[in-house]
Amino acid sequence: MTSSSAPWSRSRTGRASGPFPRRSLEIGAIVIGFIYAWPVAAAYVVWKLMGYPALNELKSFAQRGLNGGLGGFTASFSGAVRRDTGNWAFEQYRQQELERLEQERRRLEDESRAFTDFVDELKRARDREQFDAFMAKRRAGSNY
Repeated sequence: MTSSSAPWSRSRTGRASGPFPRRSLEIGAIVIGFIYAWPVAAAYVVWKLMGYPALNELKSFAQRGLNGGLGGFTASFSGAVRRDTGNWAFEQYRQQELERLEQERRRLEDESRAFTDFVDELKRARDREQFDAFMAKRRAGSNY
């Protein structure tokens, strides 16, 4: 049996693929790809295991995901993902509650800012007191 008649050396059309079998070149390229550019090689292996999906199928899948085709989920302005119920009364109630919670969040932020300012003022007063004590002690020591 010659190398050109071996089953592993023939392509899908039945012709010999040259002195090296195509499969061994592919495996070698994948190994080299993992050494130098592993993400590309990993993507190729996944693509190969998926059965070489057509690029149009991948493109349509990506567009469905980006255009909100994920089962009716939509992204709100706050970044959270939520699903519309289709009930007008509930959606109105939800909107009122979200507005109320937003007002409460703003109120708590204002209180937090005021408390931070208060703590900063206490630190400045304590620092001033410590500095004044240090300077008084130093002046008292230099008079001697």
